[in-house]
Amino acid sequence: MAIRIGIIGYGNLARGVESEIRRCPDMELKGVFTRRDLSSVTIKTEGVPVFSVNDLKDKTGDFDVMINCGGSATDLPVTTPEYASLYNIIDSFDTHAKIPEHFKAVDDASRKANKVSLISAGWDPGMFSLQRLYSNCILPDGNDYTFWGKGVSQGHSDAIRRIDGVKNGKQYTIPVPAALEAVRSGSNPELTTRQKHTRECFVVAEEGADKALIEKTIKEMPNYFADYDTTVHFISQEEFDANHSGLNHGGFVFRTGKTGLNGEHKHVIEYSLKLDSNPEFTASVILAYARAAFRLFEKGEYGCKTVFDIAPALLSPLSGDELRAHLL
Repeated sequence: MAIRIGIIGYGNLARGVESEIRRCPDMELKGVFTRRDLSSVTIKTEGVPVFSVNDLKDKTGDFDVMINCGGSATDLPVTTPEYASLYNIIDSFDTHAKIPEHFKAVDDASRKANKVSLISAGWDPGMFSLQRLYSNCILPDGNDYTFWGKGVSQGHSDAIRRIDGVKNGKQYTIPVPAALEAVRSGSNPELTTRQKHTRECFVVAEEGADKALIEKTIKEMPNYFADYDTTVHFISQEEFDANHSGLNHGGFVFRTGKTGLNGEHKHVIEYSLKLDSNPEFTASVILAYARAAFRLFEKGEYGCKTVFDIAPALLSPLSGDELRAHLL
């Protein structure tokens, strides 16, 4: 029997979940929940209903796992704990500094409701987090480096669009080339946050908006832009549509380390992603963890999880015998 999936929200990430669920033969999309006027939302999957988020409390028996596709800035910290009291739920919360407090809130709600939740599923946090953990265990005497981009950050772009006076916005994260090559060489540089990345923002302002205030708000935003050299460009909607419609992203995780009696041998672990579609790849990660969350729910292992808590075999639709025969 297919795992019954619901989606909360219908932005870029939700549309990615909708498209990629078709590649999961053990899953079925059963409904989309939105805050918008229902008549304004048309999804791509025929025969699947669209509900108001006000109906979430009345549909708990119709879904096995709910995927919360809201933004990390202001939405997920409120809605994931709320809906975790009703459903097994997954989100892609990506404000790294606030993950511990978000985990606690969601864990409390899930345990009280005998549900399973999993936060911060995606590629960073998510796949990159796993690579950092694995490589730290393998090379305990070493250094971690993470670079993002060049590409579009959905979370940072969402944070820009929530600023008063912003009609549309997109943010590109760009690794500093010299820093990237210094790490790849194995020289173990000490790099500040500002030395590793720059951020470039393209903003369509509403008519009459205070552009100077928008720029100041962006550059001083904690957890997003304050620690980086950030450039803000104000452009027209036409230029935005023509040149900034893509959602590419990617990045690198490095661990440099030493082995040998005197640390005489140096090693560099490098894991990289090059993504044509950030939301579709993120959705693919989320769906794998939705499968794992449902399996844990069936075992009665309630509470909030992260990617660190999930055994790799739980992510796959293949059996243990098949995994050992073909992937080990």
